[in-house]
Amino acid sequence: MIAVRPMLRRDVRRVHEIEVQSFPTPWSLASLMGETHNRLAHYYVVEVDGRIEGYGGMWVLFEEAHMTNIAIAPNSRGRHLGKYLLYAMMDRAHFYGADKMTLEVRETNEVAQNLYYSMDFQKEGFRRRYYEDTGEGAYLLWNQDIFATLAKNACLKADFSLQ
Repeated sequence: MIAVRPMLRRDVRRVHEIEVQSFPTPWSLASLMGETHNRLAHYYVVEVDGRIEGYGGMWVLFEEAHMTNIAIAPNSRGRHLGKYLLYAMMDRAHFYGADKMTLEVRETNEVAQNLYYSMDFQKEGFRRRYYEDTGEGAYLLWNQDIFATLAKNACLKADFSLQ
């Protein structure tokens, strides 16, 4: 069973484990814990049979949602969990009043880029040397109509529960 639900304080240690496994310069445990107090932040976890296998976070401000991070545990990749999580985050962003979403993605991360393109994100900019750890640039992606993307991908809702 796959479920997406809001991240709780008790989830932060597992989320941090996934963060460390996924990124060369991971957010600290304290930074992730701090997001639980940020009124603009909305973090979610994706569970498989009750175990957290991924997470994503975004800030929602007026009509825009900015995805801050998203990661799936290495042993759970390739199972569409990222797509379910992204769909759920877009659904929640829309619920909180956002009609568009943005994010930055490493220029070399083709797997993530393909996920975002499949959910109607488009390149609208490039940030040179955005990632300090490697000096890589980041593509600035936007989805200008998350409601249309949700409607187009409504069949995804049958594959997971959104709590």
